[in-house]
Amino acid sequence: MINWHAIDTVLLDMDGTLLDLHFDSHFWLEHLPRRYAELHKLDHQAVRDELIPRILAEKGQLNWYSLDYWTQELGVDIVTLKKEIQHLIGFRADAVDFLQWLKEAHPRVILATNADRKSLELKLHLTGLDQYLDAIVSSADIGIPKEEQGYWQALMQIEPFDPARTLFIDDNEEVLESARQFGITQLITITQPDSQLPIRQMTEFPAVTRFAELQPVNKPGKAAR
Repeated sequence: MINWHAIDTVLLDMDGTLLDLHFDSHFWLEHLPRRYAELHKLDHQAVRDELIPRILAEKGQLNWYSLDYWTQELGVDIVTLKKEIQHLIGFRADAVDFLQWLKEAHPRVILATNADRKSLELKLHLTGLDQYLDAIVSSADIGIPKEEQGYWQALMQIEPFDPARTLFIDDNEEVLESARQFGITQLITITQPDSQLPIRQMTEFPAVTRFAELQPVNKPGKAAR
């Protein structure tokens, strides 16, 4: 699927791509509403019915990804509540093998993420993901989410790359479309971002379930530059 000899830079999303999205899905849809109801002595279902549309209304915006925003907006410590279920944080199947292969056999690897720094701090500490990366560029640092062209323009300034020789993998197809508009030519999505949900059957972009599908048969070995 990928001509690795034509790739100089690999841009990787985190949640739903390298890490199992189940943690985030469970937190926002189940754990947060339940704990909010407990803390405020409210009906759980009523809280869930009110909170989830409120959260979804920010989808694709910087606030959607900001733990500080939701802490202030909801009046609860989001980081503390996330730590209550941090045992659910983990890599997707064979993500570590893929990262190890990239580190051994391929050029620059950049985490291009919408996760804010508090989310990154929690997840990097628990997973050790950062040991496989050359750089991390969060939309929170830039002030623009990946869904917008401004993110890619800023990323180009921070970590210069040739869009024609770059592979970008992300589970969010709106983000992938933004990257395509910017000129990134090699785009891959993930069929099962959340291990507890069914595999997506239809995707706009070429898709994989496991990263092994992207790796050459004869591996590892230095890719040509």
